[in-house]
Amino acid sequence: MTKSKNQFVALGLGSLLLFAAGLVSAQGFPNPYASLDSWAKLPAGRTFGAVGDTDVDPDGVHMWAIIRCDATAPDRFGNECVDSDLDSIIKFDVDGNVVESFGGGMFIWPHGIELDADGNVWVTDAVSDARIPDGDKRGHQVVKFSPTGDVLMVLGTPGQAGSANNQCNSPADIVIGNNGDIFVADGHNNNGNNRVMKFNSRGEFITSWGHTGYGPSEFRALHTIASDQRGRLFVGDRSNNRLQLFEQDGTFINQWTQYGRPSGIFFDQHDNIYVADSESDDLQNPGWEMGIRIGDANLGWVKYFIQLPGGDPRSTTGNGAEFVSVDAAGNMFGGEPAPRKLQKYIRVRP
Repeated sequence: MTKSKNQFVALGLGSLLLFAAGLVSAQGFPNPYASLDSWAKLPAGRTFGAVGDTDVDPDGVHMWAIIRCDATAPDRFGNECVDSDLDSIIKFDVDGNVVESFGGGMFIWPHGIELDADGNVWVTDAVSDARIPDGDKRGHQVVKFSPTGDVLMVLGTPGQAGSANNQCNSPADIVIGNNGDIFVADGHNNNGNNRVMKFNSRGEFITSWGHTGYGPSEFRALHTIASDQRGRLFVGDRSNNRLQLFEQDGTFINQWTQYGRPSGIFFDQHDNIYVADSESDDLQNPGWEMGIRIGDANLGWVKYFIQLPGGDPRSTTGNGAEFVSVDAAGNMFGGEPAPRKLQKYIRVRP
């Protein structure tokens, strides 16, 4: 059955009306979410600093986030916690109130966060070597905390960048496998180590793979790493504008480019993948827009797109969600560094 010209015109007008109503993005995917402003609340007297990675507690209700100290130095970026004792690891309840915090003075640029099945909290310090003060023993490390902030393990050599098996260079993110194996996205820089490091549950080095480049198993800024329910590792190869998929032994599976320029990845319990794209523009990823794409984690099809409101495709502003996570109720949370905001999204349409 063919459609007449008038039917195509009607479909086009219908899409325009849906887009104007906020039900369809500029790239043609529906948006079933509404934002809930001013959800997260810090203790009296503290202002929001840049928000880093987010993750959901094993209870499916509480939300954890990296808050890079406060906003007393609004133009500072890359070392916001260097001279602050404020806690940068924050746990929020369902109403957005802080119920736990720790990590004050331990990081210069806290970046990635991962909650394991036991509720332990893993945090990376992705500060670049140039931003570490002389003699400072912070940075280039991954720290494992108990749920109440006791230090249980440290990976990397604090304050020292390197490419040896016991060193990291601006590690951006971390994920824990079902058997307790540890995978570190090392690192945040285009020309850094650009590798995935694998450790066992005791923190003993097993293997690594990857180096700087454009081909399979090559990276330019590993900004995020996550694992789906099949155990596949997804690496946000951000400066190459793609996701790379691996087996847990490092075997390359595939690459996906349909999720834009990936900064953050999350998988929910319904086998959906959420990818935060905070950098697509006409210079770095022409034809793509900033926002959060949601799709089928198995086959990769994109189903929804939450576009950055008012995004300017001509240049990267750093606005919008750089990190994303979803609670058991289906509420979505975006960590927004530049706006200094932990944004909550509520699903309002099927």
